[in-house]
Amino acid sequence: MITVTAATGHLGRLVVADLLERGVPASDITAAVRTPEKAADLGVRVVKADYDEPDTLAEAFAGTDRLLFISASEAGARSRQHRNVVEAARAANVGLIAYTGILKSDTTSLKLAQEHQETEAAIKASGLPFVFLRNGWYLENYTGQIAQAVENGVVLGASGDGRVSAAARADFAAAAAAVLVDPVPGSIYELGGDEAFTLSEYAAEVSRQSGTPVVYRDLPEAEYAQTLAGFGIPQPFAEILADSDRGLAAGDLFTDSGDLRRLIGRPTTSLADAVGDALKSA
Repeated sequence: MITVTAATGHLGRLVVADLLERGVPASDITAAVRTPEKAADLGVRVVKADYDEPDTLAEAFAGTDRLLFISASEAGARSRQHRNVVEAARAANVGLIAYTGILKSDTTSLKLAQEHQETEAAIKASGLPFVFLRNGWYLENYTGQIAQAVENGVVLGASGDGRVSAAARADFAAAAAAVLVDPVPGSIYELGGDEAFTLSEYAAEVSRQSGTPVVYRDLPEAEYAQTLAGFGIPQPFAEILADSDRGLAAGDLFTDSGDLRRLIGRPTTSLADAVGDALKSA
């Protein structure tokens, strides 16, 4: 039995679909979700699993051979929520836990990484066989804002000339599915796209394909955080995003490991393809 947490999220849905495409029987896949009603279209077994409700986790993980633990989305609450997941997995004696963390978790300077580091330590301490899927940035982090970039003619950031090894969410989902189907316990994968790029290069690609001049405007970290807050992003999260750009500039979001390409058995999604697809749907 393969159990996928957060299976109604963007990443989780793609993982479930990929598992089915790989021929894993639907009866062997469990979607563990906070709101079961939202998972009716997944075509697999669905159980309630709320990271804030430990009792639901214990029941959801019963009989699980391989658990994909997709990290929670709420920065600041992850430590408690993730501890609940790990404790429930240990109590259920799951056969293997695959955790989606953050690129270079053991060396990165990103503030966002602290809760991921704590989670990896808890998983190791649990004694369960594990695989760490240290995901880099999603291309969608950028292309999800492509309409605004074209409208305003500018991409804002604080990353300087730092290069980001971003990949499509579907690439990371395919890697997770590959690990669930054929895991190598104890493996730690540093996952990123084949083609690293600067935000200036991203803006240039958007400009090229859209036919509209788009430039990258680099801001000091503090000014970028204030700008994001001015857009309505809560100040603490705005500061985390700005710090992530600082880390990008320092190389924390770059990898040339090739792990993602090897796991999915194909090149990762290119920047040009991601921009083109986003412009078509913008």
